[in-house]
Amino acid sequence: MGLVGILLSLGLLMYLAYRGINVLILAPILALFAVLMSGDLPVLATYTQVFMTALGGYVILYFPLFLLGAIFGKMMADSGSARVIAQRIVDGVGAERAITAVVLACGVLTYGGVSLFVVAFAIYPIANSLFQQADIPKRLLPASIALGSFTFTMTALPGTPAIQNAIPMPFFGTNAFAAPILGTLAGLIMLIGGVLWLNRRSASAKTKGEGYGTHKVTAADAGLAGDIQLPGFAMAIAPVISVIALNGMFTYLVFPNVDAAYLAKPEYGATTLSSVAGIWAIIVALVASILLVLVGNWARFEDVKDSINQGTMGSLLPIFNTASEVGYGAVIASLPAFLLVRDAVLDLFPDNPLASLAVAVNVLAGITGSASGGMSIALNALGDQFAAMGRADGISMGLMHRVTALSSGGFDALPHNGAVITLLGICGLTHRQSYGDIFVCAVAIPVVATVTVVVLGSMGF
Repeated sequence: MGLVGILLSLGLLMYLAYRGINVLILAPILALFAVLMSGDLPVLATYTQVFMTALGGYVILYFPLFLLGAIFGKMMADSGSARVIAQRIVDGVGAERAITAVVLACGVLTYGGVSLFVVAFAIYPIANSLFQQADIPKRLLPASIALGSFTFTMTALPGTPAIQNAIPMPFFGTNAFAAPILGTLAGLIMLIGGVLWLNRRSASAKTKGEGYGTHKVTAADAGLAGDIQLPGFAMAIAPVISVIALNGMFTYLVFPNVDAAYLAKPEYGATTLSSVAGIWAIIVALVASILLVLVGNWARFEDVKDSINQGTMGSLLPIFNTASEVGYGAVIASLPAFLLVRDAVLDLFPDNPLASLAVAVNVLAGITGSASGGMSIALNALGDQFAAMGRADGISMGLMHRVTALSSGGFDALPHNGAVITLLGICGLTHRQSYGDIFVCAVAIPVVATVTVVVLGSMGF
């Protein structure tokens, strides 16, 4: 009954999340449902001592990244910087290559630390106008934004400040630049493969005489309105460059030369510099870049306090959603029947921990509809085993990190994914109209990229 309870709980989590019920309430209820199905186990103690402890631990570790990332993204949007960057890339690439322009604009912003939700709202009005001018079917627009926002810059490119690239750090003692060569290769597979697919779809539609189409005006179509005095391109792009450059500088030059022996003391968590340096580097990079946006665009903000407050509040739901999924995973991992699940996962590829890791993270990301949530559940439940297996097989922890991040960005973008639903809402389109191309660009091609990295990594590349 314990195993049945786990499977029913996971199935209900996926179904009810798709139906729109918030995971903040779903996760504890379904975790305790699995506890009840397991037999004579203390329900209240499991909730307070397992679920809430895991939730709190996740918030303690990653809240600065969610908070600073949300504030940075909001300030980039409110200062007009995100719009300027997008427009410059569109102008440079040209309207005749509208799909490529939209993908690159989204990619530059997300790689520079702007959250995918902010990017979607900032890019959509420009992209929609561009698709109309080029007479490209609007149904391809969500996939174009998805490709640039939550594929190669979220999980593959080394140095990305995305939370999906930060979560594996404490488990493997790595940094944001883990496995840079294979990560870059995976990113290129996603970028080139996705652009080729979308351009092929556009060409096919043109041959059939299908143009932009007739669509209702959405609230997001007014996104270009306003008489804000936009910054110059140099000022707009400077904070994006700052995030990437400072992240690299503190990762490779500053923190490795810092005497951090004090971290071994109990009051500092009895940890090591390698366990925290990656997160520290992103924190410093984001703080400095927020200050740069603020100083360089002070006069352009309608209300600086309001921008900061909205960014702050915007960070709360995402982190507590993910932390609740971590708590859920901790409860499931504590159940006796989970040993059967753990052994089944580890026995899928007993001689290849990279492949086992990829399957475990992808499946859990698909069930939860969340890249960060699925990855967190997998690592909290099996991270130590995967790290030990990797070391035993001589696999670098950097490669384990990169495979983990890549695997979180495959099945996560199934139809019940919150980012997919939000993106379709922004574009005023439905799953029926646009999800097929989102699936190819945000699920199928990223899975191919992950498999490629697993194969090459297993061969010693």
